Amino acid sequence: MEAKYKRYILNFKVPSGTSRGVMTEKETWFIILQQENKFGIGECGLLRGLSVDDVPEYETKLAWACNNIHLGLEQLQEELTDFPSIQFGLEQAFISLDSKTSPFELFPSHFIQKEIPVAINGLIWMGDEAYMLSQLEQKLEDGFRCIKMKIGAIAFESELSILKAIRDRFSSEEIELRVDANGAFNTDEAMDKLKRLAVYEIHSIEQPIKSGQWDFLEELCRKTPLPIALDEELIGISDVTIKESLLQTVKPQYVILKPSLVGGFRKSKEWIDLAKKYRIGWWVTSALESNVGLNAIAQWTYTLQTKMPQGLGTGGLFTNNFDCPLEVRGGHLYYRQNKNWQNNLISNLCI
Repeated sequence: MEAKYKRYILNFKVPSGTSRGVMTEKETWFIILQQENKFGIGECGLLRGLSVDDVPEYETKLAWACNNIHLGLEQLQEELTDFPSIQFGLEQAFISLDSKTSPFELFPSHFIQKEIPVAINGLIWMGDEAYMLSQLEQKLEDGFRCIKMKIGAIAFESELSILKAIRDRFSSEEIELRVDANGAFNTDEAMDKLKRLAVYEIHSIEQPIKSGQWDFLEELCRKTPLPIALDEELIGISDVTIKESLLQTVKPQYVILKPSLVGGFRKSKEWIDLAKKYRIGWWVTSALESNVGLNAIAQWTYTLQTKMPQGLGTGGLFTNNFDCPLEVRGGHLYYRQNKNWQNNLISNLCI
């Protein structure tokens, strides 16, 4: 077996804002395995500024993994505990190589064979009020009934006015609203802001305060007027006993799994099993991967058989993403049998 890696820059169609800044491009890396006449591909979805493995020696570690591919997936993942995105890229690549149908069909299911879709949320990026409202109108027109709105970068009053505009038109039974603060709230203002958000019947808020403040987060989750979902809080925790300690201590209402940021499918499943043990809700979200990583995450997510809308609608954000069978329609993500993977995927990645 041979292994190589390739860097690729995804360009946003429109600059996309979060509380951590505005993104115009997204760096990603691919691992390609070749064995006789078969190949496997996996995406290492490094997210600069957020991934725990955003370190100077990242490419060196990626090269090491490819040079030592003979060690096998299990040992490589053990050696790469501090590099969850590489763990995930390797996991995808090995599953892809072993596929009996296509390197892009990692988890055969009705998602692929019968085009049964996964429900997803529509994502509204930060910007001025007019821009955010225009995104909202488009998402509603596209048939989304679960809307996720990034908050924390513009005036809080403006964000509340957008939420009010939604609720003036649609009840919580008609439109589910989620908000994502990306840790933007200060501890001294968090509870007041949660109370003001709760007026608009918000389904949940992702990561209201910066990660690492377990004691305050426990109090917030205990007293909150709306459900809190942990996102960034999970990043960098690989030991299952620490995962359990976090959930026991904080007792969040939800956890959000980004396989690229927590070490792949197996590590995400550890979080899900613990969440079920403590009766904590969960859903899966992509982390701005290309359609290669999104495809793998979507197929795996379908096998979990959850009915809650998932965060898998980011494939259309980039100008130079790879054409693929994934299609978003009516608030759902489909895998269309009549569409193929774009030939330039092979030429761009030198497969």
